[in-house]
Amino acid sequence: MPAIKIFRNPEVMWREEDESKALALQGLEKGEDVADVGTSVLFSDGTMLSLNILGTEIWKHCDGRTSDEIVAELFSQFDVEPEVLRKDTLEFLDELAKKGFIRYEDR
Repeated sequence: MPAIKIFRNPEVMWREEDESKALALQGLEKGEDVADVGTSVLFSDGTMLSLNILGTEIWKHCDGRTSDEIVAELFSQFDVEPEVLRKDTLEFLDELAKKGFIRYEDR
């Protein structure tokens, strides 16, 4: 069975918030919980979605990679249990797909 690749919807506008990202990265280095720090914003069809540091990194990796490739890349960036990271990533990808921000494609 071929791996399913994940792509950002090209109609979604997004921007990364540099100051917030820097604060989130500093917090991570100190071991702080930065889940509520928005580091990017997505806009599509009147819908706005603020993403935290993990959500932003997941979003940025939706460039034709598979979910396994995304999780492997994130595991090298974040100090999280592999099972937790995989579960959180897959749930977030499904949420993005339901809202039309990403699409799954077989190739």
